[in-house]
Amino acid sequence: MRAAEEDGVVVTGIGSLHRVRIRTADESDLMVRGPLEILSLQGTISRDGVHLHIAVADSEGRVTGGHLRGDCPVRTTAEVAVIPYKGVLRRVMDRRTGYRELIVID
Repeated sequence: MRAAEEDGVVVTGIGSLHRVRIRTADESDLMVRGPLEILSLQGTISRDGVHLHIAVADSEGRVTGGHLRGDCPVRTTAEVAVIPYKGVLRRVMDRRTGYRELIVID
């Protein structure tokens, strides 16, 4: 199989945001308002979608993190390093978890 140009791994991300929407471990949506510093951003990008996790700190240093849901306008800068994946990344529905889980095809 040939790799799709959109398959990749986000290995790091730093910068600042005005706000961010996160899905927490108990699957609730949380809107975190800034200014915020991105402490960590990582995950996968495939033709089937994006799966990113983020950790941010507010102006008092409190850290919040989880599954990145969106609504995250950049405040000053966002530096995101993406490494193309040479194989193929796919997401398929897993009946056990109820989610589209990542499979890697080399």
